[in-house]
Amino acid sequence: MIRRRSAPWIHRYSRLIMGAIAVIGMLITAYLTYVSFTGGKTACPVDATTGTSGCDLVLQSAYAKVFGLPLSLFGLLAYTAMVIFALMPFLVNAETNKKQRNQIESLTGRFLLIGGTAMAVFSGYLMYISFFKLNEACLYCLSSATCSLILFILSIIGREWEEVSQVFFTGILVAMVTLVGTLGLYANASGPRVNADGKIPIPEITSQPKPPIGWSITTESGPAEIALAQHLTDTKIKMYGAFWCPHCYEQKQLLGKEAFKKITYIECDPSGNNPQTQACVAAKIQSFPTWEINGQMNPGVKLPEELAQLSNYQGPRDFKYSLKR
Repeated sequence: MIRRRSAPWIHRYSRLIMGAIAVIGMLITAYLTYVSFTGGKTACPVDATTGTSGCDLVLQSAYAKVFGLPLSLFGLLAYTAMVIFALMPFLVNAETNKKQRNQIESLTGRFLLIGGTAMAVFSGYLMYISFFKLNEACLYCLSSATCSLILFILSIIGREWEEVSQVFFTGILVAMVTLVGTLGLYANASGPRVNADGKIPIPEITSQPKPPIGWSITTESGPAEIALAQHLTDTKIKMYGAFWCPHCYEQKQLLGKEAFKKITYIECDPSGNNPQTQACVAAKIQSFPTWEINGQMNPGVKLPEELAQLSNYQGPRDFKYSLKR
């Protein structure tokens, strides 16, 4: 009687482990996506001297957005796909339809290898950027990169491959394509940009904020920005923010230093200049910046065009600056 050799435990449980790891990655990237869209602050250790965290600085860098959307959103989609590929075979009953189950396992196994390789290479590049170019550490980004690496390793050792050369060839090909695509995607991440609409892009943040002011406003206001700022002040519109908030700094840069001097600005951080923390608490501010317009709270960075529309501004609208990169 021939005794069948039992499958190694890693082959039996690899997909469940991968599914669990991918779900963790989904939670991390979903949180970062939420923070990015709301303009909030991450739950991350804060530097005592700067009043901000490495997580926020990394997530607000030029490398944190792709096609104008948070990079974490694409990470969320990638992890979701990995969950589906990992757990799909369990939807088929192995006892009643073993052949179909094997076919699905074979197909999704290749997708897991492709996805795991691409995610590991892309995450590795982002870790290089974080530590060697931005000189900052993001715990969430590092956790996500760790999840990607584990998925990559399990995609290789978590099943029995008919030919080792198949794994090697697929991995090398996907890694090369991913690396070339990534380098092309970020080729101009730290260089100058030219906007199609002819507007001047606001400068990137290249340093850490210094309390109590944060970053100095470097853009010059045009007549339209100054007129808009005066209108906002006359109509009792307020901006709530914090000196360490990169999104608040973007908002200031969009208006320019002359115009922002006219804005009714409420500093919410106790370490900031002329703080009004109680006013922020009373207004129930949850993210920075937040504009209070006609009794309504409007969170997030607003282009001058948006502020003009929300405030019923009727003056000139030839605004100079844009967030487009």
